[in-house]
Amino acid sequence: MSQRILVINPNSTQAVTDGIHRALEPLRLPGGPEFECVTLREGPPGIQSQRDVDGVIGPMTKLIAERDRDCSAFVIACYSDPGLFSAREVTNKPVLGISECGVLTALTLGQRFGVIAILAQSIPRHLRYLGAMGVTDRLAAELPVGLQVTELADAGRTKQKMIATGRRLVEEHGAHVIVMGCAGMAQYRAPLEDALGVPVVEPTQAAAGMALVRVRLNGA
Repeated sequence: MSQRILVINPNSTQAVTDGIHRALEPLRLPGGPEFECVTLREGPPGIQSQRDVDGVIGPMTKLIAERDRDCSAFVIACYSDPGLFSAREVTNKPVLGISECGVLTALTLGQRFGVIAILAQSIPRHLRYLGAMGVTDRLAAELPVGLQVTELADAGRTKQKMIATGRRLVEEHGAHVIVMGCAGMAQYRAPLEDALGVPVVEPTQAAAGMALVRVRLNGA
């Protein structure tokens, strides 16, 4: 059986899935594993509240259970890691959440990390998760760009807001590394890193990279 990593966008916005697909291009290696990016059609246009997070757990874990036979690992491509622990109960394959992996990657790149969120209402939810991970003492700050998920496709506006927010995190809050707090930001990693002069973590790339290593080592 060929090795396949299923990357699930839990919202229903295809443009986000397309951006994730492009962001994973550097990880597509000869001999695999293959990255398959899918959109959860039952999801909302953007996962922006706890209700949104809770609402996708059922259909997403159902999808993972259905694809367990033909996939070697799964990546949940939403910064809230919706259903991460439930998903790990329906498969013995690796399941990685982009928030957890993005933050863990950031910890290897600098002492204090900053997070760029989409909306202010997302931040309390993210802070609860960071508290559960036990890493809040390494958090410089989390600041929002004030855009809905569906608005992130406006490249000029989004890039400008992300650079301005990233500069505040670096210059005012002392962040040594930046984590992009939404899978819909994937296409902006390189220009953001160039503008800020510090490492920028695109969390789906971080999670997919970890999944790739797990799959390759399991098949060795």
